Amino acid sequence: MPRKNLVDAGPIIAYLDKDDLAHDWATGIFSANENLATCEAVISEACARLEFGGFDQHRVIRLVTGGILTLEFSAQANIARILRLMEKYADRPMDFADACLVVMTEESSDPVLFTLDNDFKFYRRHGRDAIPFVSPKH
Repeated sequence: MPRKNLVDAGPIIAYLDKDDLAHDWATGIFSANENLATCEAVISEACARLEFGGFDQHRVIRLVTGGILTLEFSAQANIARILRLMEKYADRPMDFADACLVVMTEESSDPVLFTLDNDFKFYRRHGRDAIPFVSPKH
């Protein structure tokens, strides 16, 4: 089974904002990986943050309609696990999108998460395993 490439909101925003400090890194991620998956929570977060910054949030949606990002997660089917994770990591605090991404890593035998969020070094998949992630800070 091929590696599952997952993407968080930070790299999406950096990819779409040429002035972002991580833009070059994010552009490399999007250029080097054909199959980037994420969830609706991440899309919503990226849209909101871009809109707050004065950018066109439609650009995020176009990444999905253009096949650059795929949505491969059901929060409804995983809501109990998401809640347990958010409660466990309430001290960080873990947001809904991060909890969804952790569950997505649990659904794959060979995941890697592209993120700007260093909290993923504290989160654990299956309660004990480190989250395999790549970050320009990591």
